Amino acid sequence: MDSEKLNIAIVVVAYNRPRALERLLCSLKRAHYGEEKIPLIVSIDYCKGEEGRKVVKAAENFSWPFGEKKVIERTKNLGLKRHILLCGDLVKQYDALIMLEDDLTVSPGFYNFAKAAAAFTKGKDEVGGVSLYKHLFQVHVREPFEPIDDGYDNWYFQFASSWGQLWTKEQWKRFRNWYRLHGGESLRGDHIPANVAGWSHKSWLKIYIHYLIMENKYFFYPQTSYTTNFFEEGTHSKKVENDLQVPMPIKVPSSFSFSSLKESLSVYDSFFENRNMYSYIGIKKEDLTVDLYGNKRCTTKYYLTGQCLNRHVLKSFGLRRRPMEMNVIEHIPGREIFLYDMEKEGKKPKKKAGDRILYHYRGFKVKYIKEIIKSRLRER
Repeated sequence: MDSEKLNIAIVVVAYNRPRALERLLCSLKRAHYGEEKIPLIVSIDYCKGEEGRKVVKAAENFSWPFGEKKVIERTKNLGLKRHILLCGDLVKQYDALIMLEDDLTVSPGFYNFAKAAAAFTKGKDEVGGVSLYKHLFQVHVREPFEPIDDGYDNWYFQFASSWGQLWTKEQWKRFRNWYRLHGGESLRGDHIPANVAGWSHKSWLKIYIHYLIMENKYFFYPQTSYTTNFFEEGTHSKKVENDLQVPMPIKVPSSFSFSSLKESLSVYDSFFENRNMYSYIGIKKEDLTVDLYGNKRCTTKYYLTGQCLNRHVLKSFGLRRRPMEMNVIEHIPGREIFLYDMEKEGKKPKKKAGDRILYHYRGFKVKYIKEIIKSRLRER
């Protein structure tokens, strides 16, 4: 579909953070939209008190020169989950919508990517949505993460985005139909990361991730992030952190090279594990569990992991290349990653636990440990 003909709205989700909302709105105003008219909707969940009034005032006073602006004041508190679902339903009036929570900011070129991605993914049933954010942090185990760069401007991840996302009308409708039938089902089992299953029942994101897994769909992610997350105090965050801050380009891209799911070499499951690893080590996909982050239970004959187990080691790999799976793909020698035959006992391999930490955190010095401990103690 021609991206020039898409009617895409921007929906800002706000609650009780007036300064964060102002920051996001200012970044939206600095972005590039060409000659298009872009509807802007600011949906504000009910919050009594001064902070709530400040949020409404910030939204009402903000001038939007690129199209119609609409402020929706909710008359009762919905909570984040219901608020997001109702905001998503606004897509019925458009071809697609971009949803942004108030602790985000956007890159000047975010709209160009969103528009191109909406056109590219339209009609592709295997895509459950589009992310504007690129993960550089493995949220389950709190380690750095980087997807393989396969030369395209996108990659695929069975993990919904809540830090800047787009849904086409069809993508949202498919989710809503599934949610009506399966929304109350248990989110437990080997197919769901324990971290996700343990999230609050108030989380819409855990439900959407469950939907992607059960329906074998993926979010379409950028290789360059077009949003970043300030992760300020809010409904589901207790303090300000920088873990989710990522680089964004200041240049506005004019064209993109996108891959289909079939073409992509950068496809990841909900555990942040590359789904193509079986092809590099000559084992059938259904016979291999990939667990480089040590966060997934093995349910197959073969197990690729960094864990040291009393099982037969078929091959071992080092930990030099980045991302981690490149050490397996390029057969980097070493004793940091192991391919086990889980049906045979073997001698438990040994490795230095600190080497993985030093691999992930470049330039780390012992003196930092003291400063980190002091900082954490002050936060108590």
